[in-house]
Amino acid sequence: MNTTEAETDGLDRLRGRLADTAAKEGLLDVSYTLLDSPVGPLLLAATDQGLVRVAYEIQDHDDVLDSLAQTVGPRVLRAPRQLDETARQLDDYFNGTRRSFDLRLDLRLTRGFRRHVQEHLTAIEYGHTQSYGDVARALGNAKAVRAVGTACATNPLPIVLPCHRVLRADGSLGGYIGGLAAKDTLLTFEIRA
Repeated sequence: MNTTEAETDGLDRLRGRLADTAAKEGLLDVSYTLLDSPVGPLLLAATDQGLVRVAYEIQDHDDVLDSLAQTVGPRVLRAPRQLDETARQLDDYFNGTRRSFDLRLDLRLTRGFRRHVQEHLTAIEYGHTQSYGDVARALGNAKAVRAVGTACATNPLPIVLPCHRVLRADGSLGGYIGGLAAKDTLLTFEIRA
C-alpha cells in the first residue's frame, strides 16, 4: 500500500468513527451514502427513524442533500455504516434474491393523498404492474389519476416504494422520477427474474 492509499484508508476510518460517534450522540440529522446499482449511483439517506430518501443521479445528489438539510436538519454526514442494511437489501434486490424490502421508513417528506399512494405501492407485487387509474380506484378516488401520477413523481423512496410498477392505462411507461431508462430497466429486471 503506498502513502496515498494509506492516507485515504486512514481518512476513511476516521470519517467512519466520526459518523458512528455523531450517530450515537444524537448529533446527526441525516446519514447518507452512495450505492452503485444497475440504474446508476443511488443516494441513500436515513434519519434515526429510518430510510428517508433514495435519489437517482439525474435528481442531482447535491441538490437532494441540500433539500434534506433544509427540511430534515442541517447535520448531514456521509455515514455508510448507518445504511449498511439498506444497501444490503438493495443489493439483494438487484441480484434477484429480494422481492420486497423490510426496512424502517421515515415518511416525513410526504403527506396526505401522496402518502396514501406511496404506501399503496408496496401492495403492487414484484413483477406486476398497475395503471395510474388502478391505483386511484384502489384508494377510493377513481378521478385522482393525475394525483396518483404526481405522487409517483414525488416519491422520496423509489424502488423501495415501487412507483416504477405504475404505468399508463395503455401499458406505456408514463414518467419516472429516475428517467424512463431506469423505469424500463427495473420493470424488465423484475419480469425476467
